[in-house]
Amino acid sequence: MNLTFAITDANTPPGVAAVSTTPSPGPTAVPVPLSAGEPDAATLARAAEQTAGALLAPAAPHRLTEVVPAPQHVQPDPTADWVLPAEAVIVTSANPAALAVAEQLAQFLRPATGYPLPVTDATTPEPAGGIALVLDESADLGAEGYSADLGAEGYRLDIATDGVRVTAATAAGLFYGAQTLRQLLPAAIESPSPVTERWALPGGTITDAPRFPYRGAMLDVARHFFAVEDVLRVVDHLARYKLNHLHLHLTDDQGWRIAVDSWPKLTTVGGTTEVGGGPGGHYTKADYQRIVSYAAARHITVVPEIDLPGHTNSALVAYPELAPDKTAPPPYTGTEVGFSYVDPADERTYDFVADVLGEVAALTPGPWLHIGGDEAFKVKGEVYTGFVERVQRIVADLGKTVVGWHQLAPAAHLDGRVLQWWGTNGEDPTTVDAVRRGARLIVSPGNHAYLDMKYAPDTPIGHDWAGLIDVRKAYDWDPGTHVAGVPAEAVLGVEAPLWTESVTSLADIELLLLPRLPAIAELGWSTRATHDWADFRDRLAGQGPRWTTAGITFHRAPEIPWPTAPTIPTQRNMPQTDTARS
Repeated sequence: MNLTFAITDANTPPGVAAVSTTPSPGPTAVPVPLSAGEPDAATLARAAEQTAGALLAPAAPHRLTEVVPAPQHVQPDPTADWVLPAEAVIVTSANPAALAVAEQLAQFLRPATGYPLPVTDATTPEPAGGIALVLDESADLGAEGYSADLGAEGYRLDIATDGVRVTAATAAGLFYGAQTLRQLLPAAIESPSPVTERWALPGGTITDAPRFPYRGAMLDVARHFFAVEDVLRVVDHLARYKLNHLHLHLTDDQGWRIAVDSWPKLTTVGGTTEVGGGPGGHYTKADYQRIVSYAAARHITVVPEIDLPGHTNSALVAYPELAPDKTAPPPYTGTEVGFSYVDPADERTYDFVADVLGEVAALTPGPWLHIGGDEAFKVKGEVYTGFVERVQRIVADLGKTVVGWHQLAPAAHLDGRVLQWWGTNGEDPTTVDAVRRGARLIVSPGNHAYLDMKYAPDTPIGHDWAGLIDVRKAYDWDPGTHVAGVPAEAVLGVEAPLWTESVTSLADIELLLLPRLPAIAELGWSTRATHDWADFRDRLAGQGPRWTTAGITFHRAPEIPWPTAPTIPTQRNMPQTDTARS
């Protein structure tokens, strides 16, 4: 296939980047067409190596610290830079999970390099001039003069003249080390076709691990429905920045998006609408399992949300027996909230909840079930807390851990319960009381982490009820101390929600996600000591050329010093996900 870069889609909304990127001070990466005869891997490798060898200028210097999120500890070694050779092999531990990570890395590197990069396994993997991914639970991952317990997601990356080694105790750690390796290669590595480039990595050692165990983003597929391929593309963005949870808001007034065999009209009736009167849609069980499997292969856990007892108009349209007055309301395609609820006094409601959560739990290998709980304005006091407490027990009986918006706080505590806090004022005594009773928090402040907020007054889509959120505001806060009275050890992590009342396309999603998603990712991954706005904005600027090369839409935030250079044209509808590479 002969892919070339073309100008950004003319339908891209204002503010979306027809983004420029900066070529290295050395040679410019240029697409190399493939012949119509589909040459074999060896021919591709020889051609790419010959082209790369013809480059006379040295590779541009690339600092080992130019990574997002910021690594925990970096030891540069300017004498140990390494260049990926055409004959390189990726060797890994003889473990299926390690082999899967090695193959993912190879599949990502092959298109731009044109190198075959075969994957093999060994009892004791060694780089031998290539790349070694070493799965070793007993390995000492500390560096000279530095020691740390890197845990289940940590890794050590060693780059030397004789090759690259990623060492970790788990496949997740290997995967995150591979994401760092990707970022250290030139931006042209994002090209879907071979380019002329010297594939150099800066020498040294990175030892790295996350600050919080839960690092996520939420995609609302209920207000507007998004196809499976769009969701997989979002998964790719999360994986790139070491986020490990995808929260899917699957149900709301405007549409029900997950098939439930025992209540089929939830999708055949309740799934046919969306904001603005569009056709809606839903995921079959096979669709949902595809998303879950794709995410799991990238060490991302899907967190499904069935919003209860409010935000349920689509369910009431399908099954009027669940409504307080047993009358079907009209389908809703607006954006108001708080008017709908299932009948908390009817036992049939709890049959419905048990059936739905049971089927969703059976499809979801992760530990979490999110039950919403927000903005149920017409279910008050003890009626509300009684409903929540009963639903929490249903979740526990399914062997899952309950997650809900912080409005669940007044209900009785259930072991393991997690509250997702989305306030805009860090003073919240009710939530603090729930934490004292044992709850943990996922922190998602509306005025810092809600990615559906506009960047500026002229942002073409989004909201401003929580204020405008530019990149600095998304970055300049601390999840560990944000809610007054909640100790850092009670904070499970951070999540960036993206509600979609005004979002209708993948380009819209990417416009609002990027460049703010990496800011939230850094808050979740990097130690507080590494947080520095001036440094982050420079590192973030370096991501722009990568997004451009990969055909990813993003907002050219004026506070970021994006490289100024001739635009690298982007082919319209370029690769939707990394699926083609895996």
